[in-house]
Amino acid sequence: MFGLGLPEILVILVIILLLFGAKRLPQIGEGLGKTVRELKKIRDEKRADKEKGEEEKSVISDLKNQVEKIPGVKEVKEIKETADKVKNITRFPK
Repeated sequence: MFGLGLPEILVILVIILLLFGAKRLPQIGEGLGKTVRELKKIRDEKRADKEKGEEEKSVISDLKNQVEKIPGVKEVKEIKETADKVKNITRFPK
């Protein structure tokens, strides 16, 4: 356990017992347990969000590939790019 032996753990427990008293130890343990559960819950939620995000990226990539296969899409993009270039050239400075 983090490189701590039995004597070190016992010393730590005795110090905690002296600082907080026997009546407060169950409350401290309960609070520590709740904290650990919350941290695990947050970690699991982040993992789920990350997996969901990767899945969405995959779906979006697949849709883009399918759209590229539609006849005329490439030509429409080229026309739009050309129109944007013409618009930028003909724009008058303010």
